[in-house]
Amino acid sequence: MLQSPSAQARAITRIQSYALNIPAEITAAGVTRSLDLSAVVCTVETADGHVGHGFTAITEERTVAEAIREVAAPALEGMDPLATEAIWEKLFWLMSPRGQTGYAAHAISAVDTALWDLKGKVLGQPVWRLLGGARRDVPVYVTCGFNFLTIDQLVQSAQFWVDAGFKRLKMTVAPEATRRRDVIDVAEMIAEDARRVAAVREAVGPEVQLFIDANCNLDPHSAFKLAQAVAPYRVDFFEEPLLKNDIGWLADLRRRCPVPLAGGQNEGLSYRFRDLLVEKCVDVLQPNVVIGGGFTQAQKIAAMADAFATPIANGGGWPFHNAHLHAGVSNGGLVEYHVPAVNVCEKIFTGLQKPERGRMSLSERPGLGFDLNMEAVEAFAARPSAAGHGKG
Repeated sequence: MLQSPSAQARAITRIQSYALNIPAEITAAGVTRSLDLSAVVCTVETADGHVGHGFTAITEERTVAEAIREVAAPALEGMDPLATEAIWEKLFWLMSPRGQTGYAAHAISAVDTALWDLKGKVLGQPVWRLLGGARRDVPVYVTCGFNFLTIDQLVQSAQFWVDAGFKRLKMTVAPEATRRRDVIDVAEMIAEDARRVAAVREAVGPEVQLFIDANCNLDPHSAFKLAQAVAPYRVDFFEEPLLKNDIGWLADLRRRCPVPLAGGQNEGLSYRFRDLLVEKCVDVLQPNVVIGGGFTQAQKIAAMADAFATPIANGGGWPFHNAHLHAGVSNGGLVEYHVPAVNVCEKIFTGLQKPERGRMSLSERPGLGFDLNMEAVEAFAARPSAAGHGKG
């Protein structure tokens, strides 16, 4: 296909990727926990000097960075970076020709988010406006209730954010329940989680929205028992309750579950979101642009959800990228201000927007509206691999 002279002038000339192992901190109620989180940064450069940066995370960083560098980059050289549909389709058939998800979806996400940042810079518009410009600011919820906190510390953490003006909070439950089933009593874990949810609800009062997240850690029976146990405390949604987001079991659980279900943040291809919707598995669908195929695919998933009258929300963190989707599309919803993910972003990006009293405004700057700190990126790229343990 012949390109116009203007398209030739802005053709892709170089794509680079950086595998990052980033030390992060979670501080809550005076307690700090250190952990490593894996991420990949991707940059796309054009002949006329524009540079876009993209991102993916919570994966094997070196595997994904290598896939971008050795597979995606050579295939995209010379293409028009504004042709995001054509590039996405090319990457799909190149990297997941039989519908695989996983690493390929992460690699495509990193490249695609870089292309949209680049598109915004070329056209002089922020990404959220290119996606539709539905609103200038988005509502956020804060993920601040972590399993390493005692009940008293958990309550202090929740109260801190409520006092700061945030009325939507999320806490984790079922810590690695299935992986650790040989050393924990799942029934006792459910009882303890119910006590923790009850304590937070009592502390923050009835007006605060409260969400819980099992991170795909429970079998269907245990997920139902936990939902029953926390239902009296008005949980607004129960995120990723089941192993592997099993479609059949999720649909069955939702029919019986006393609390709304949410999921989708870890899905990579659109057919999985279709199945979640067709089978009526969730009350809230959660595409994540840095995991599930970038902005090009996420806006299609948002449209699917709209057709099924199913709300969308950001799950899985990385709010500064996902906020563009939820500000852009008419059915945009909540954005997750995930404390460790924010900590990571603050180490490698500059110019990030800060939420105030439960909402975050988006920048009018072209592209994503924030910049890469390349010195920090190169420093974190020099660290040893997280070797599969950089998922929090």
